Amino acid sequence: MTGTIPLGRVAGIRLGLHWSVAGIVGLIVFVLGSYWLPSTFPGHAAFLYWLSGGVAALLLVTSVLVHELAHALVAVRRGVPVDGITLWLLGGVSRLRGEASNPRVDLLIAVVGPVASGLLAGVFAGLAWVLAALQAGQLSVAVAGYLSALNLVVAVFNLLPAAPLDGGRILRAAIWSRTGDRFKAAVWATRTGAALGFLLIAYGFYNLVTRGFEGIWAVLIGLFVIQAAGAEKQQAQVSAALAGVRIEDVIGIGLAPIGAESPVRTALTVSGMHGNAALAVTDTAGRTEGVVAPEQLRAVPVPDQERTTVRQIARPVSAFESATAGEALTTVLPRLRAPGNTSILVLENDRPVGMVLGTELNRIVTDRMTRPRTRTAPGETGAPPGAEPPADWWYPGQGRRR
Repeated sequence: MTGTIPLGRVAGIRLGLHWSVAGIVGLIVFVLGSYWLPSTFPGHAAFLYWLSGGVAALLLVTSVLVHELAHALVAVRRGVPVDGITLWLLGGVSRLRGEASNPRVDLLIAVVGPVASGLLAGVFAGLAWVLAALQAGQLSVAVAGYLSALNLVVAVFNLLPAAPLDGGRILRAAIWSRTGDRFKAAVWATRTGAALGFLLIAYGFYNLVTRGFEGIWAVLIGLFVIQAAGAEKQQAQVSAALAGVRIEDVIGIGLAPIGAESPVRTALTVSGMHGNAALAVTDTAGRTEGVVAPEQLRAVPVPDQERTTVRQIARPVSAFESATAGEALTTVLPRLRAPGNTSILVLENDRPVGMVLGTELNRIVTDRMTRPRTRTAPGETGAPPGAEPPADWWYPGQGRRR
């Protein structure tokens, strides 16, 4: 997501806060501070009502973060890398960099989120009881009780068997386990997700007519669920089409070595001799310092090509998204989500050996998704007949959204 503020890392997982979180925080503070708390517990200073609303909003955001961290930590433990977590208006997004290897792993990653929210509901309920027993202020007891109820709602709602909710992941894992067909399981989960989205929209419009503004949230959540379910179905089609394909099978550009102090004019000649290849810029010990693309070489003005070295214009290896040669292509695609990232650097024994362009991957996806669907191995499938590639096929789809 663009417009995200980095919050640091937990266990190596990047955390971010999207600007839209201000919307839900502001709404909770307003509803609690100006309406619910004053009408339910009258007699307190206005400042305390607003302060209690602010504390409740921040603890709710923290609760959502705990829910997403539970998903992410279990995913990492089970061998599924996690790119990061972003908190936004309607909850959180855990961006996974791959897929579960089997239905059991898929189930564990899915179920741990609602379990975490359920435990938080119990913790806040216990806190409310302790505060009440200690005769703490009414507002502190109310905030703890409010957070307990909201976490319980989050846990129960996410268990609905509809993608992209966690219950949809659980349903997918169950169907996958029974049929051995990941694609079929994902399609059924996304169908239930779309059905849930339409029900939420209908419910929201009913509330808009009968109760006013309250129904708008159900409409927004319903629209989001439909959109996310569609994105997941597209991702499932891509994953099915690319089953068994590894990154080494689609390397589009080889890397020719060149010394770091070589002038750009020499580099243009070397690149041309290797079919307009990108160049691996090496130091005197043969270690790769960076990579320079043909277009970077051509961008250097002709008068400067003799005195400009490739070291001066090369991008360091660390600046590229990378993949090992034997990685499955489906685990690599999400790495092209980053803004401005249009290629993947392929490594073998930590040494760059090639580059795959996003445009080339798009062509491969288009080609494979138009083939008839055939079972290639137990538990693996191809794309359905006549399937069309999604317009933005590396859209996150892999991550969890709520």
